[in-house]
Amino acid sequence: MVEHTAAADVPKEEGTSELKRVMGPKLLLLFIVGDILGAGVYAVTGDIAAQVGGMAWLPFLLAFTVAGLTALAYLELVTKYPQAAGAALYAHKAFGLHFVTFLVAFAVVCSGITSASTSSGLLASNLLIGLDRTVGDDGGLEWFSVPTGETTAVVVALLFILLLALINLRGVNESVKFNVVLTLVELLALAIVIAIGFYAMARNGAEPSRVVEFTGTGDVSAIVAVTIATAIAFFSMVGFEDSVNMVEETRDPRKVFPRAMLTGLGIAVVIYMLVAVAVVMVLSLDEIAEGAGTEEGVLLTVVTQGLPDFPAGTIFPFLTVFAVANTALINMLMASRLIYGMARQDVLPRHLGSVLPGRRSPWTAIAFTTSIALVLIVVVSQLADSSVTALSGTTGLLLLCVFTVVNVAALVLRRDDPHRESFRAPTFAPVLGAVFCAYLIGPWARTDEQMIQYRIAGVMILVGVALWLFTWFVNRRIRHTETGFKDVEHLDS
Repeated sequence: MVEHTAAADVPKEEGTSELKRVMGPKLLLLFIVGDILGAGVYAVTGDIAAQVGGMAWLPFLLAFTVAGLTALAYLELVTKYPQAAGAALYAHKAFGLHFVTFLVAFAVVCSGITSASTSSGLLASNLLIGLDRTVGDDGGLEWFSVPTGETTAVVVALLFILLLALINLRGVNESVKFNVVLTLVELLALAIVIAIGFYAMARNGAEPSRVVEFTGTGDVSAIVAVTIATAIAFFSMVGFEDSVNMVEETRDPRKVFPRAMLTGLGIAVVIYMLVAVAVVMVLSLDEIAEGAGTEEGVLLTVVTQGLPDFPAGTIFPFLTVFAVANTALINMLMASRLIYGMARQDVLPRHLGSVLPGRRSPWTAIAFTTSIALVLIVVVSQLADSSVTALSGTTGLLLLCVFTVVNVAALVLRRDDPHRESFRAPTFAPVLGAVFCAYLIGPWARTDEQMIQYRIAGVMILVGVALWLFTWFVNRRIRHTETGFKDVEHLDS
């Protein structure tokens, strides 16, 4: 969930672009697919199946519908305003309220941090399991005992976040070609899961009718169960909005973007639905319920049980590591750059805009976002049964709020629309997108255990508001200046 990752030392002049337009439709499509595929499907598939049973594919389809409606609003806005600032820019253009713009931008920052923290938890658990099965005692070479408990996983997750900070400090330019390689790794991992599901269906006598069996949890109605599962599934569909970052590097974006974004979403949802079918073909509902909420995710159980005599179960954890590591790096890059940009524009304390003399990396912003991620991982691991589930849900909650604003902004900005060449979504798309996103924000879309998402998101936003108020006080009393954005178009410059 990225708004922009490239940092520049000098803001770009209005109406110009310093970026080379190197991306055609194929490369953009791979970028979008790779951005959507990632930690989401590994983190939430088991939780979804535990809520609705064999119909685990349905919440993915519904989440795709909500994401698709929102994508149409994004397409209208990105072709109308082809700058890479994303949701914050659209909110500012629509409402003109600096504090609202700040809340949207900071919510995006928080979503990046919670998403990276989710990825770190998945990576840690799968890495430890993979090491145990290759060099440890669990079927490996037995060189040494690999601890795979919760405490060790938390430590590894913290170390991974620190590693991301070091890479970030060194200065990283996002490579689209590298993203393509990692996308292929992600596709390979999910193709293994899908193939195992169809193998179980063909050779082990699995009943295809299981995919239309609804099995809810507790006394909740089918509508409530599907709503909860759809809110969970939404985390797996986010990422499409990241492609607005590439608008200044895409050839003929008004023509290329709509087809690439909608095709990418379609490819992702087909893959997710097939993965969901594979899960219910290989595992019983009891096994799914047992694996749901575990830090390593239920897909690893599908691989090990579906092909117990093959080394896929040893390889798959490492594929998962590669699938989520790049997403985490991009999210932390985005979060630190947005904090840096807001500090440069005097809506956050100026010290958060400090850069290293040589590398020109925003070291205080990196330290700030890294500290929040470290605290999140430790605190949530103590408060929630599954930190991965809690943090992935918080990411979805934050982005649902942002997407609600974006859909409304798309409608507001139609009142004065001189951009006749821009893509125009059907009016029903942003209307329904806003309604559905707002609906999935509500408490009826969460179980009692998932209510922690509101606490996590609320505390993070309050931290941002406190920093805003501190900056407002300093600007008013000491610098005698107004607190507001100077250049939203290039927020991370």
